[in-house]
Amino acid sequence: MTPDDPEWPRASAWLAARSDPAGLAVLGVPLSRTSLSPSAAHETPGAVRAALRRFSTYHAGSGLDLRDLPVFDHGDVAMDGMPASAALESVAAAVAALPAIPPLVLLGGDNALTRPALVARAPDLGRAGLLTLDAHHDVRGMHAGPTNGNPVRGLLDDGLDGANVVQIGIGAFTNAPAHRSWADEQGITSVTVAEARAEGVGACVRRHLDELARRCDMLYVDLDIDVLDAAFAPGCPGARPGGLLPGELHDAALVAGAHAAVATIDVVEVDAAADPTGITVDNAALCLLHVAAGVLTRMPAFQFQVWKSEVQTAVSPSRSA
Repeated sequence: MTPDDPEWPRASAWLAARSDPAGLAVLGVPLSRTSLSPSAAHETPGAVRAALRRFSTYHAGSGLDLRDLPVFDHGDVAMDGMPASAALESVAAAVAALPAIPPLVLLGGDNALTRPALVARAPDLGRAGLLTLDAHHDVRGMHAGPTNGNPVRGLLDDGLDGANVVQIGIGAFTNAPAHRSWADEQGITSVTVAEARAEGVGACVRRHLDELARRCDMLYVDLDIDVLDAAFAPGCPGARPGGLLPGELHDAALVAGAHAAVATIDVVEVDAAADPTGITVDNAALCLLHVAAGVLTRMPAFQFQVWKSEVQTAVSPSRSA
């Protein structure tokens, strides 16, 4: 193990500090019984926390240091040995018990957690918005009960307006025509990998979040890691070649974290036990860190520094004067 360096702040220490009051909350959701394919996704929250030791708190692109963002890790939702229905109820109860502020990151776990978590976070589901980074529509039928293949359909059954759902990163050969037709009929906006890349994934996410925020009271973002190209996500059963690049997903996470209307972000669909090199877990950890960097830009102290810098630039005499 690499020895600690006092000048190299580990992200694992940042998360373990459990600062109160916090600017960001984290909750692990070790859910895997609702997965359509065999999965050890229940091991992933712990694996992501462990992976943070390999990353620092410094975001080179912006100069942000996550040590300036107080974070509180609430541990994992208790669900060991529970049947799927009881586990989902535990997710809803645990999320509902947390305050609406600060923003919340959920470390999954499979994608079935999105449904109870969004219902628990939305005071009025009809006024909530959902943006997914996902290769799939997740609108399979409910004949097998709630699974990681139907959280979006379940949410529409619960009262979420399809017009307030945007799905970015839809894969070329990862969905059934019936599922796309159903999504279109419900008014769901679908954006393929190619379309998102042509616009710029971060810009695409920002534009759609802005549009959702104009008609919704709160926004929820679902980061399904299987939106990545399978080369970068061997631990995602649903990942296929042709997905997003890691940097594109990280940009999306940064934008989502920075958006003032986003209350909750989940990171899901990683099976840590099926990730031989650890790259999938690393990408999940980097999503958490990029979300946190985005949230940091919401903090008043950061906003003041940006304002101060802009004022100083505006009043500084030009070199040619």
